[in-house]
Amino acid sequence: MIATSVVICAHNPRLHFLQRVLQALREQVVPKEEWELLLVDNGSAEPLSERVDLSWHPHGRHIREMAPGLTQARVRGILEAKGELLVFVDDDNVLQRDYLAQARVIAAEHPELGVWSGTVRLEFEEPPPEWTRACWQWLTAREVSQDVRSKPDLHTPNMPYGAGMCVRREVGLVYHDHLQKSPIRQLLDRTGQALISGGDTDIALTAGDMGMEVGLFARLELKHLIPPERLTEEYLLRLRRGVMTSFWLLQFLRGERPRRLPKGVKWWTKFIYDSARKRGRQRRFYIAETLGKRDAWIRFAGLKRERRN
Repeated sequence: MIATSVVICAHNPRLHFLQRVLQALREQVVPKEEWELLLVDNGSAEPLSERVDLSWHPHGRHIREMAPGLTQARVRGILEAKGELLVFVDDDNVLQRDYLAQARVIAAEHPELGVWSGTVRLEFEEPPPEWTRACWQWLTAREVSQDVRSKPDLHTPNMPYGAGMCVRREVGLVYHDHLQKSPIRQLLDRTGQALISGGDTDIALTAGDMGMEVGLFARLELKHLIPPERLTEEYLLRLRRGVMTSFWLLQFLRGERPRRLPKGVKWWTKFIYDSARKRGRQRRFYIAETLGKRDAWIRFAGLKRERRN
C-alpha cells in the first residue's frame, strides 16, 4: 500500500543537483514499496523522462505538465498522487535519510496537523559573500530547535516552507478547488524567470481554513543546494521584490489592505524621499521591497477590474 507520495516539481533543473536529490531519496529508510515518487516536469526544454532514470523506484513516475508555473506543477502532483501524505521536494532539496520516516510518524502523532516542515540548511557550491548572510532567510534557510504547532494566519512566524513541505492530501485537494476559483491565487509562485513565491503559504493557510494546524519539527532536516548565481546582488534584489509581491498578494487575498495604497503623488513623493535617505545596497533593497508591494497592488487591482468588466 502506498501511504506517502513524494512530489518533485522541476523546470530545466541543474541535473547534478537533481541527481543528489534522487540519491537522497534512494537512501530513505522507508521501504520504496511504501511510497511513490512523482517527478513533475514543468515544461523543461528537454523532457526529463529522456534524461533522468527512475527505474530504480518501483513506484517512480515521470509526469509532464506543460502549463507553466510551480503552482500548476504542484497541483498536477496533488491530483496524480496516491498517498494520503504528500511530501513536496524541490529539485535542489537533499533530504536526511529518515525524512520520510519522520514525516509519517508526525502525521500519525498529530492528526490535527495539515501542513508541516522542518530545518533547512543551505549548502553553497562556492563560498558565499559575507554580506549575503542577511539574505539567507529568503533562500529558505531555517533552523528549527524545538517543535512548534499553531493555527496559521498571515503573521504566523513559523509558517512551513515549500522545501520539504508535508501536506495531507485532503488539504491539497481543497487547495486545488480554491485555486480554480481564484485568479489571484494563480499569480503566486514561480513562473519562468519570475521570482514570485507564496504558494506554499497559501497551502498552509488553506489548512487553517479547514480548522487544522501547521507545524515545524526539529527532526525533519534537509539541505538546500545553492549555486553561485543565486548569491549575486542582482538575483537577490529580484528575489526580494518577488517575495514582497507574494506577501502583499496574500494580504490582499485575505482581505488586508495597507494604510496607504502604493499609488498617487503623495505615495511617490514619500517613496522618493525615503529612498534618498538611504545609501548603497540598503537603498537598492528598500526600492526592491517597495516596488514589490506596488507590483502586488497593480496585479490585484487589475484582476478586480477584469472581474467587474
